[in-house]
Amino acid sequence: MKVLVIEDDKEIVDAISLAFQIRWPEAKVISTRLGQKGVEFVETEQPDIVILDLGLPDITGFEVLRQIRRFSAVPTIILTVRTEEADVVKGLEWGADDYITKPFRQLELLARVRSMIRRHTPLEESNLTFGHLQLNTDTGQLYMNDKEIALTVTENHILGYLMKNAGRVVTHSNLAEAVWGDDYPGATDSLKVHIRRLREKIEQDPGKPRIILTKTGVGYFLAKPE
Repeated sequence: MKVLVIEDDKEIVDAISLAFQIRWPEAKVISTRLGQKGVEFVETEQPDIVILDLGLPDITGFEVLRQIRRFSAVPTIILTVRTEEADVVKGLEWGADDYITKPFRQLELLARVRSMIRRHTPLEESNLTFGHLQLNTDTGQLYMNDKEIALTVTENHILGYLMKNAGRVVTHSNLAEAVWGDDYPGATDSLKVHIRRLREKIEQDPGKPRIILTKTGVGYFLAKPE
């Protein structure tokens, strides 16, 4: 287990390292205060998870995330003081898997990391089929008719859970727990972002979805195959 922390505040890095040392001693924590160096570390060190600050001395955390997603799907948690919804949405849209604001609780951070690692392992069923959708949960590859679509780790788990529960409405709370292991504050808003990205990949008209439908105020479900 290797954790890469891209953070310029030494106290934060020390707090994260201490939390792992006490609660998860087998984990190896490496860190850098520079975003560009962090991108290089993702390629050379191949971490199991990245904890990323948005405010870095050289380039923004958003730019770090954009560069990482060019070549890696490593699970990434944004850790920042920014609480504006626009920043949360932007981080998730650019490929972050989770978002935690400072100040943070060490046990909550470790719980999120464990959940992220667990999500990165294959689902029990490696091949799921629903109508013209075929999902390989081992690789995150979705096949729709003759089209092959690459999904992020989070999109893979969301769609996989919806497919396993086809015919039923999946509540926001149940979907959040299945994906993140916890229905934490803000999870519903995060789900909306990921669902929107999924629709952009598989719906002919994302504004008028016909595959992933919304039960207002409740959750999501897959439409019956035509």
